[in-house]
Amino acid sequence: MAVSVSDLRDKFRNPGSAELELIARYAMLPENGQRERAFEAFALTGLPHRRMEAWKWTDFKAALKSVESSKNASQSEALPSGDHAVIEFSARGVTLPTNLPAGIRLHPRDPAQSLGNAEDVPLGAMTAALAGRVGGMDSLIIEVTDEVKAPLHIVCKGDRDETNFARVAVIVRPGASLDLIESHLGGSGFSSFLIEIGMQEGGEVRRTILQRGGADEAQAITGVVTLGEKSRYLQTALAFGAKVARIETRVTHQESRSHAEINAAYLCADGFHADLTSHVRHGAPSSVTRQTTKGAVLKGGTGVFQGKFHVPRTIGQFTDADMQHQALLLEEGATVFAKPELEIYADDVECAHGNTSGALDENQLFYMRQRGIPLAQARAILTEAFIAEALEEASESVVEAMLDAAHAFLAETR
Repeated sequence: MAVSVSDLRDKFRNPGSAELELIARYAMLPENGQRERAFEAFALTGLPHRRMEAWKWTDFKAALKSVESSKNASQSEALPSGDHAVIEFSARGVTLPTNLPAGIRLHPRDPAQSLGNAEDVPLGAMTAALAGRVGGMDSLIIEVTDEVKAPLHIVCKGDRDETNFARVAVIVRPGASLDLIESHLGGSGFSSFLIEIGMQEGGEVRRTILQRGGADEAQAITGVVTLGEKSRYLQTALAFGAKVARIETRVTHQESRSHAEINAAYLCADGFHADLTSHVRHGAPSSVTRQTTKGAVLKGGTGVFQGKFHVPRTIGQFTDADMQHQALLLEEGATVFAKPELEIYADDVECAHGNTSGALDENQLFYMRQRGIPLAQARAILTEAFIAEALEEASESVVEAMLDAAHAFLAETR
């Protein structure tokens, strides 16, 4: 028997105005069992808040008093598209490319599809339940059947809209590869994107993410990745934040000899909040993870890093994993929260993590000023060099554009 909307409302603990509006939006969508289960998973927690351990520094419930239109259109241009096939999601619909590179097939899905372990990703569950308002499409499946020569570019943008919810699933067949680029540009009061990537034996995905939202916006990007035998997943993200923004990545090494790299840089100005959260489960022997995250925060900005490696007993043997987070607090009043974790039950592993935060090196600043470089310019040069390492593995077609975006940010704020 289907659960009524009133029953779902009762499952929320003290629902706020924003949650009541999301319930009303859910009521307007066609009935569907998978959608209902996803919304029930979201209802267990509602909008994530500071009383939830994994969200204590990124309080969506407090930031979203109601679901309102953004005061601005998208905050920046998308990363260069060049010869990319572009899929665009907006609050008004979805635009699919007319010409796809060989090796890619698109499968729009209606009704909604199920979401495994939805309780682990509350905003992912919410997106799975509500994404049906994007052009009448509940989700888009991207099937990769071969080595794809040209990048595929997903653009999420708004134009002073209230919401923009989208869901994508990527299936990478054995030996296939994809260069996936994402531009998340804000322009909606509340935007949330869910991507599920399933990689089969020998598959490879290079995923490059640009996130930029407005100071009055809430933005969530949730990725759920499953790695097959000998598959490779390379992720690079550059985040400028929003009123509240979170890029969450959950990776499972499901088969042996898989490899994951999860790198990111965040740059936060006054009034902007960027959260980079990851959870990696080494659920197969001889799997490798490398993670580098770097951030730079100005007065009034907030950066958050949360990373966890989970290595189960027996099946996690011979894991090789390393996690590093480094942050620069560029001014008094900048805030950075960091929580690196290792949860290891296997006994034959190599796992390490490191976490540092501090100011720019005064000796380096002095050296540059002695050579006639103004202080503000010297600070910008050193900061750009500091974060560049985290962006090295981005798609070759856009890595320079990402560095340019970081350079422009630092030039504007110096």
